[in-house]
Amino acid sequence: MNELHETIREIKSHFRLFMNGVISQSMREKGMGYKLNFGIEYPRIKEIAVGYEKNHELAQALWKEDIRECKIMAGLLQPTETFYPEIAEIWMEDMRYPELAEYTVMNLFQYLPYAPERVFRWIADERPYFQLCGFLLMARLLMRQLQLNDRGEAELLDQAVAAVEDTGQPFVRKAALTALRKLAFSSDRQSKEVLRQAEIWQQSARPEMAAIGTSLKEELAG
Repeated sequence: MNELHETIREIKSHFRLFMNGVISQSMREKGMGYKLNFGIEYPRIKEIAVGYEKNHELAQALWKEDIRECKIMAGLLQPTETFYPEIAEIWMEDMRYPELAEYTVMNLFQYLPYAPERVFRWIADERPYFQLCGFLLMARLLMRQLQLNDRGEAELLDQAVAAVEDTGQPFVRKAALTALRKLAFSSDRQSKEVLRQAEIWQQSARPEMAAIGTSLKEELAG
């Protein structure tokens, strides 16, 4: 335990060396209310993480710190084989900012062996950060050539459309649109389905939905 505490203290000392007060202040002004935020850019955090072996206990301890950089590094140092679904959901319950969800999905969730099985459950969850991680993860899995069956494609389309049309969480809408784009590029059939939905949105009486439809249609047509 003392060795673990010493490693965390060492990691924090690295963070202090690269602290950026201007970026930290900007993040606070945008609502990132971590107990501590060093304002370090992601490439530097990743560079620091390279100096440490992946370790379950270390990653879990880093995640428990209410420090932006510690939580990002936790996703970089967590081994996939000991990151069980229950732990993944504890992490999602603890997320408060989209940035952290994006990095955690990119660095850890997309490599989980159970990701293709769990992703639909998370997308359908009513909790915003479960949905956010679900759509971000689906986009990553589709980029990694995940093959969905007809039922899976239909479910993703339905859930993504519902999320885009929901005005409650803009960051979930953005992630759902990303997943829709990746779905469209996965096959000609799905491209036609997503294009058809974009045309429906184009005719919407809601200006923001019409704009989304036009933008998506132009992207797919191009």
